[in-house]
Amino acid sequence: MSRLSTRLITSRTQLHNPFGCPKRQESTALHFYQNKQLEIYASKEPKPLTLRQLIFFGRSMDEERLVKSANYVRTELPVRIAHRLRDLQKLPYIVVTQEGIAKVYELYWSAFEKFRKYPPITNIKENDAFCEFLAGLLDEHATVIPNLSLGMSLSSLYLAPDDLDSFMRRMLVSRISRRVLAQHHIALSEIYAGKHKPWDSSEPNVGIITTGLNLKSSIEKCANLLRHQSLEIEDFDGNAEIPVEVQIEGDAEMRFSYIREHLEYIVFELLKNSIRATRSKHAGSTKLPPIIATIAAGDNAIGMRITDQGGGLLTLQNSVQNPADLFSFSHIRNSARMEHSRLLSLRTASSYHRGIWATVNEQVENWKRLPDPEKEDGVERHARMGIGLPMSNIFATYFGGSLELKSLDGYGTDAYVRLPKLGTNLEAVNF
Repeated sequence: MSRLSTRLITSRTQLHNPFGCPKRQESTALHFYQNKQLEIYASKEPKPLTLRQLIFFGRSMDEERLVKSANYVRTELPVRIAHRLRDLQKLPYIVVTQEGIAKVYELYWSAFEKFRKYPPITNIKENDAFCEFLAGLLDEHATVIPNLSLGMSLSSLYLAPDDLDSFMRRMLVSRISRRVLAQHHIALSEIYAGKHKPWDSSEPNVGIITTGLNLKSSIEKCANLLRHQSLEIEDFDGNAEIPVEVQIEGDAEMRFSYIREHLEYIVFELLKNSIRATRSKHAGSTKLPPIIATIAAGDNAIGMRITDQGGGLLTLQNSVQNPADLFSFSHIRNSARMEHSRLLSLRTASSYHRGIWATVNEQVENWKRLPDPEKEDGVERHARMGIGLPMSNIFATYFGGSLELKSLDGYGTDAYVRLPKLGTNLEAVNF
């Protein structure tokens, strides 16, 4: 823990202690809000990239280009972290002191200092060490999502919904962007080292970007995972063993360049919600209506619609007035944010070193893990933390796409996903 974080936490503890009075509060505030190095980095603008730039640069990798990529990541990430540290410092004091927020600040400050002091990379050996450094930070920051979600759920009593959601969007988009840059560089380094070959797959890739991604195959993959694990994720009696079929229509052969991990997380969460809603609406039925996934390819964007007959969002989600409120982290828009079970789930996840990565593989691995400590403790799984739809919305909008929910109450829900097709949209990191 840095000296700054220690002083910050010490001052917060003293301020909340009615029997004590901090002797050096002014000094603490000075260190917290007026750090010269942070000012320097926060005054710089992030340099966002497009998918096309990431692909073109990574296609023909040599030592010079790999070193250049490493130094871009080394100098860009502290700038993006500095802006988020500034956002945290602008929060009301009562929000900053909420459970989880201080931990996120400590992690970000530590990462900022490490990046700021990291020396330039000049050769492959130094790049290998840098990749290990990046991988270590990725693991270290795995608890950011549950800690941040917990802290802001508790803080929704003190922040206007627009302010809270705007803050969370900046934090989560920035987090995704940093992980993309770090993971992409690590993947390029592994390809250059011959650890794996991008052309071995039927869907070739450059780094973490799949350049021939087939949306139909991704939908089928997610549907199969959910079908095989239906008993693990459902708690409805009477029809848990009856499959909910996913039928795919439209442009089944369409391919485009995108980050598979992001796309499949969105598809997985939407299908999972549709399956739950369908089972609940038709509890006791011997045959369940199918979920229809429609794929459409336009000139500039890829469209996907997932349609179910699960009764509609507002029928099942009494805590929201508008389907878009399901993307909100504010209890005013979504009162489920303050449910004890959700807070307990987030609190438990934030205490585990594995945290939450927000990936499909993570959830599948959790199903396979026996015994399941979360289940034993009576804590709900990832899906019950209420982060699936908000994170799906963030993933969809990261490169300028969109996710929209339309509810026909009493009948079902349509989820519309639009993703850019040409790869020319910049990361949404400049707010």
